[in-house]
Amino acid sequence: MSRSPASVVLVHGIRTSSTMWRAQEEFLAERGNPAVAVDLPGHGTRMDEPFALEEAMRTVDAAVRDADGPVLLVGHSMGGLLSTAYAGADPTPPIAGFVGASCTALPRGAGLAAYRVLAGALNAMPDRGMWLSRQVLDATLPASTREDFGAGGYAMVTQDEALRSLVELDLVAAVPRIPVPTWFVNGQFDQLRTHETLYRRLAPDAEFIIVPRTTHLVTAMRPRVFNAVLQLALATLETAP
Repeated sequence: MSRSPASVVLVHGIRTSSTMWRAQEEFLAERGNPAVAVDLPGHGTRMDEPFALEEAMRTVDAAVRDADGPVLLVGHSMGGLLSTAYAGADPTPPIAGFVGASCTALPRGAGLAAYRVLAGALNAMPDRGMWLSRQVLDATLPASTREDFGAGGYAMVTQDEALRSLVELDLVAAVPRIPVPTWFVNGQFDQLRTHETLYRRLAPDAEFIIVPRTTHLVTAMRPRVFNAVLQLALATLETAP
């Protein structure tokens, strides 16, 4: 017997905002699933706030607890890392399933340091690297989603603080504690696949989906494919005994 439609909470990545989920929100509305895309502190409608890890986690928790029925938590990039830590928290949060996109990495060490250096170099440009960012988006994203990443503005000021804060996440402890059906989605050429093998060991029951010819922006670069993953996850939750 089918359950009532699950609710979906969507958590965006660094620099972008809730607008990055427009293609998914349209799909979920057509499917009949309530959905909320949050803005993390320092991003989107909350651009004037400083980024704080505790407030970011509180934002995710509040959205989950305000949702009706079983909840599918979906996060991308930084939002995926935060959502992974939340899904594997103790005590167990009230979610029924989890989809982590472009986030099978441990935010620490040389990789994180290099990312912070790159972000700092972009911010030091006269236009904060916006021209270069637009060139990358124009070259990789379809017209249907190209404007969504920047529609809520770009969180340049809080980017370094957000990156620095991610070091505090203990994902090695969190991933094995996730008790619900889990899907990790990566683009074939995603730079945050760095610890995918470790994640596979830590979460042997999770499904790992690799999208061919796709980079880090899997939700916008292949929206129909990512929506198919959401369909799989929702069908799993809504038909569970």
